[in-house]
Amino acid sequence: MTSNAELKNGNDKFQVDSKYRGLESNVWIELNSLNDVLGNCVNLGQGFPDFQPAPAIVAELEKVCRSDPNLYAFHQYARAYGHPRLVKALAALYGKLLDRSIDPMNEVLVTGGAYGALFYTIMANVGAGDEVIIIEPYFDCYEPMVLLAGGTPRYIALKPDAVNSSASSASWCLDMDELGKLFNSKTKAIILNTPNNPLGKMFSREELTAIADLCKKFNVLVISDEVYEWLVYDHNSHIRIASLPGMWERTVTIGSAGKTFSLTGWKLGWAYGPHHLIRNLQIAHQNCTYMCQTPEQEAVAAALEVEIGRLGTEQSHFQKLTKELVGKRDEMVKAIRDAGMVPVVPQGGYFILVDWTPIESTVDLESETDQCEDIRFVKWLAKKKQLLGIPPSAFYSAEHKHFARNYIRFNFYKKTETLEKAKEILKLLQAPNQK
Repeated sequence: MTSNAELKNGNDKFQVDSKYRGLESNVWIELNSLNDVLGNCVNLGQGFPDFQPAPAIVAELEKVCRSDPNLYAFHQYARAYGHPRLVKALAALYGKLLDRSIDPMNEVLVTGGAYGALFYTIMANVGAGDEVIIIEPYFDCYEPMVLLAGGTPRYIALKPDAVNSSASSASWCLDMDELGKLFNSKTKAIILNTPNNPLGKMFSREELTAIADLCKKFNVLVISDEVYEWLVYDHNSHIRIASLPGMWERTVTIGSAGKTFSLTGWKLGWAYGPHHLIRNLQIAHQNCTYMCQTPEQEAVAAALEVEIGRLGTEQSHFQKLTKELVGKRDEMVKAIRDAGMVPVVPQGGYFILVDWTPIESTVDLESETDQCEDIRFVKWLAKKKQLLGIPPSAFYSAEHKHFARNYIRFNFYKKTETLEKAKEILKLLQAPNQK
């Protein structure tokens, strides 16, 4: 029998493999652990609603889970690449939106959340020597996934207009000359997130066209993360880059049932695109999770079928959700401004970046030891004021984390009671000249 001493002396053999070294920390785990310890925070951190999802989709899952002997198949393995009813619904939905025929069996893949779709897309298409352009701020899983695949991330940050950075997330722009210099013969892919998390920026047709032109010139894959596609405000339009001329053939687009129907715990996502690209994802998928949970796929399929017929109408769940969220956004924008801080008003999604430096004189950042000021502010705010947000430096590369030093990210996709509690705390944070 191996002794503890022998295990201790040989512990180098049992360390995490080198490909994961440097990826040990995770902002979500760290701050959720802090919230668990504190126990009484108003949680505007991680992006999930604190209320029940739409009753109709819950009813569909209940229907599947009844003990009807005729429904036994919904409790067994589904088709590996996606339950037929769901992939057909997704093909019909996006075929309608893109005005093209989509093959449900070969051009759609159902995955374990959008996270799974991102992982398969990157692992199946990126390898050693490949460069992947990541637009900052970015959802924090992009970088480690590229590194695990053996690729090299290349970063470019959206820059705020010095005059209008708080007016709207639209004022944060890509420097197209800088972007053009990142493209070269080693560039394999670019990751696009629109609407963007955490900024809420929606890329314009002009910006997407410029990106598309570079991708076509250098024969580059677009990984388009569009999980917030239905959460669009102020008469903005969500433009799918796959709809632009010559882009369907080189784009994998990723969506999420969690974001679409407010049920993040179901962890169901999807990817769609041309057969030659989706086949790559299928290979990665079949050698990992292999398939996703059948009951949830059936319920999401039924809900999507209803929504396809309601697109663009007042009965649409998507339209109702957007109307509800724009009201919550505007309430939070007002409360943040009343506290003397500066919100970046999002065009889409359900997050808002806030510049907290106007109240810096009232904050004791020295009480925290983290290197990044935004992390120190987030921890101070949670411990001293019981309000939890997310430090946006998590969404930047090491060389660009200073762009986030002044900001905190709040999620406004919460019930009225939660937002009211948050607003009361924000009143207590008012800058001296605001009181």
